[in-house]
Amino acid sequence: MRESIHKYFQVGTISWMSYPRRDILEVIRKIAWDDFFDAIEIPTQMDGDTREKAAKLLAQSHLRVCCGAQPRLLGPGLNPNDLDEAGRKQAEATLMEAIDQAEALGAGGIAFLAGKWQPETRDQAYAQLLKTTRALCDYAGAKGMQVELEVFDYDMDKAALIGPAPYAARFAADMRTTHSNFGLLVDLSHFPTTYETSRFVIQTLRPYITHFHIGNAVVKKGCPGYGDRHPRFGFPDSANDVPELLDFFRVLKQEGFLDEKNPMVLSFEVTPFGDEEDEVVVGNTKRVINRAWALLED
Repeated sequence: MRESIHKYFQVGTISWMSYPRRDILEVIRKIAWDDFFDAIEIPTQMDGDTREKAAKLLAQSHLRVCCGAQPRLLGPGLNPNDLDEAGRKQAEATLMEAIDQAEALGAGGIAFLAGKWQPETRDQAYAQLLKTTRALCDYAGAKGMQVELEVFDYDMDKAALIGPAPYAARFAADMRTTHSNFGLLVDLSHFPTTYETSRFVIQTLRPYITHFHIGNAVVKKGCPGYGDRHPRFGFPDSANDVPELLDFFRVLKQEGFLDEKNPMVLSFEVTPFGDEEDEVVVGNTKRVINRAWALLED
């Protein structure tokens, strides 16, 4: 493409993945200084003083602020589709708190993920997730905010209730019957982990997608980085590199997602593996994005 990717997407990064060993305020400054980025995705869990300082930095930055609530579920093992009502309510409560904290940081909503499930109780878990998500959308909607559910693998690593893509489409359709402030976050790095292609996922979920992530995954068992680990592009035995990202961009273009008037957030989710350096991995990702975009036909 001769035109810049920034015309059609607000390009961001998931801060806690790109810089996992750094202080959050240092990371916000680093991303805010770099005009490659139009958006930043940050966690909501901070102490009050840090949140106030972060909000001040973000207000100066002209970055679009997105908040991910995934860590506050994954860390303590909370499950928004827990069959135990007390457990479900605990997950719901922390996500409600995340909405308040996201609002304080200047974000327009939160993203989260479904919890683990068992085949024999899948329908009950689905109903529990609907209950949680509708409560979150009610609460966020009163603040003019959005709620996004990220589509994950269902049997490889996170083993979340939502996806694969057809099941995610069913859930999103059910949610949209009651809440217009609900959407899906889809991640290129998860497509190999759900045994799906960019074309299948994006065409299946097209009416419900509100946010994109890109990244990489290793899906060969026994190889370093196996599972939902988000290694850099070009990592040994991994699934995604320039050709796969180019295919992803082609599908987005064909499906009408290149919208200069209302650009969606497209963030990369990569993280250093072992003793890799965070800045080198971030630079790697920028090069892959630039190359794939340059190869995209006008």
